[in-house]
Amino acid sequence: MRILGLDYGSKRIGVAVCDELGITAQGLATITRKNRRQVLEEIARFIRTYAVERIVIGYPIKLDGTEGIQCDKIKKFARLLESTFVLPVIKWDETLTTKEAEEILILSNVRREHRKGKIDKLAAVLILQGYLDSQRRYEKDKNHPQI
Repeated sequence: MRILGLDYGSKRIGVAVCDELGITAQGLATITRKNRRQVLEEIARFIRTYAVERIVIGYPIKLDGTEGIQCDKIKKFARLLESTFVLPVIKWDETLTTKEAEEILILSNVRREHRKGKIDKLAAVLILQGYLDSQRRYEKDKNHPQI
């Protein structure tokens, strides 16, 4: 099953997709938001190209466990995605993924002016990979209960 990962931001949306086995996430693109129609068309193209069956979207839980201001926007966008594409949309905790993505780019010696175009896509990869890893752990624990 192919899963699309999204890092939703006010100006850009990072996009990632997993492999057919649901093991690894790869970055696809960064969508620069112009209007809702344009965003939905670009997401639709990824859904068709990769035969996506589920969407995982980053959900900004604060460090104290409460919902951030952006959560209402994410909920609204998730509902729009569900109704537009008739696919399940899973909100996944994205706490510190953008910071982690920036640190990875810095450690990779990506120049500051080039980071802006890559950080959202990398954050989408981290969000999706976190979801995939949790699903594998769940399946492992379900199939091999500890005594």
